[in-house]
Amino acid sequence: MRGLNHRCVIAVVFVVSGVTAPVRAQTGVDQPPAVASATASPILWAADGIVFAPPIDFTQIVQQPAGPPPTPRHTGIKALLKGLVIDVEHLPSRENLFWAGVGGGLALAVHPLDDDINHKLVGNRTAERIFKPGEIVGELGTLLGGASVVYAVGRLKDEPRESHVGMDLIQSLAISEGLTQTLKYTTRRERPDHSSRNSFPSGHAADTFAFATALERHLGWRYAGPAYALASYVAISRMPANRHWFSDAVFGSAVGMIAGRTVTSREAHPFPVAVTYVPGGAAVMYIRRSK
Repeated sequence: MRGLNHRCVIAVVFVVSGVTAPVRAQTGVDQPPAVASATASPILWAADGIVFAPPIDFTQIVQQPAGPPPTPRHTGIKALLKGLVIDVEHLPSRENLFWAGVGGGLALAVHPLDDDINHKLVGNRTAERIFKPGEIVGELGTLLGGASVVYAVGRLKDEPRESHVGMDLIQSLAISEGLTQTLKYTTRRERPDHSSRNSFPSGHAADTFAFATALERHLGWRYAGPAYALASYVAISRMPANRHWFSDAVFGSAVGMIAGRTVTSREAHPFPVAVTYVPGGAAVMYIRRSK
């Protein structure tokens, strides 16, 4: 148990350090001159033959959007299907690449703990009782049913905003399932209970996080916070059930966030961090945009 705790601490420290630690210039190196605010102008400087970039503010990437997506004039089935086509076209993006990298990095960081966590939770009756409802809550049928009710009520009441929420929830689940099933039958990872080879990533985690992410975009954190808490509960519930490894759930959560953000963030700003090659190496550039 002590070894497991130590490794958990190391993994958490690694992840937190890699995501949040700013890039600091070495002592004795002059700071860059002030840069006037200009639209899409890269901030980059050199000193003593070394190229520096300022700290990467990842809040520019993961910040909450300024407001909910604009409500479309039509939220019918035809609009929903057309929206799905557009969503698929927007999947290959730098922002989604960022989230896939974060999810992949976290999954790799916790991968060595898969066996230990599995041994601790499987057969633990307390954990099984606590997390048993997560299997039902995270089922695609349950989530799709809830999204369909929201959509149907909005249509019946002629409330485009409400039906738009339901439409985006349905589209997020559809994109999440498409990504998840593609990865499952590409990676062919065996489940902990040896029942099949479609363990990675967790579909329950992906779908519930897609649902929560779409809600966050429309309703803000006040209402989406409980949805993310429920999504985390569902993701963890797959381990006492011996259906998934911890790393399956971690990457599945990232897949869900990619799906939800793709559906609801088509108007988001382009990715503000770029990597460019320079003589002798590469430099990270942060793009500052005037408001």
